[in-house]
Amino acid sequence: MPIRILLADDHVMVRRGLHVFLKTQEDMKVIGEASNGQEALEQAQDLEPDVILMDLHMPVMDGIETARRLRNLLPHTRIIVLTSFSDQDHVVPAVRAGVKGYLLKDIEPEDLAVAIRNVHSGQVELHPAAASQLMHVMASMDMLSEASRVEGSSQEETLFQGSNQTVHQTSGPSERSNPSKLDEPGYSSRSNHSSHSWNSNPSSPPSDEGLNALTRREREVLGLIAQGLSNKEIAVRLVITEKTVKTHVSHLLDKLGLADRTQAALHAVRNGWEL
Repeated sequence: MPIRILLADDHVMVRRGLHVFLKTQEDMKVIGEASNGQEALEQAQDLEPDVILMDLHMPVMDGIETARRLRNLLPHTRIIVLTSFSDQDHVVPAVRAGVKGYLLKDIEPEDLAVAIRNVHSGQVELHPAAASQLMHVMASMDMLSEASRVEGSSQEETLFQGSNQTVHQTSGPSERSNPSKLDEPGYSSRSNHSSHSWNSNPSSPPSDEGLNALTRREREVLGLIAQGLSNKEIAVRLVITEKTVKTHVSHLLDKLGLADRTQAALHAVRNGWEL
């Protein structure tokens, strides 16, 4: 049986190019195409593909929200993100939404075919830039976990939904959308991740540490950062402009003495905010 694939991208030329290439693979078959997240959701429920190749930035419903919904509706369908963005504002929410692959559009066609086969067989495929982002976040979590143990508390964090998944770095150049935030080398080994819930201790009330200095809106933004939302998603949620969100993020980072969004999310976890 060939691997049944659904393509979801708002650019016709991208879908057409993928379709032409995938037709050359004897073990793959494109069974449908969608131009936005809502179409992808509807077609996926009708066709039940094995793998969905999906862009993140699409009209009507973006790729992250689509992935979240499909994870519950079609748990056996595996989603591979194929995008141009490798910054943490895109990588982390996508992985938390349940995608099993995160690839950039500079990938070589044959490497894409290999990645599709690997994801279909149960592996997790990451572009080096995406792996670097996750390593950066996981390293920060390790430091937080160590601090929690010293304080006598226990927290378990993971970015992956599912158990015993093999993480594999794809080949290709490590392009960085925001080099100043990516200081870790590419991830080049395989490792297993068990499934844990990435939540703060529900019995611990939120701490006021540093929060008294924040405005109500800045607290709202911090809470949404802790949930893994990007600036664009926060803007939609709060009905404000993305530029205003960036201003709030800058102010709250300054007030809390933090360097970036990762530290802000960890600060929220450490002080009892539920993710």
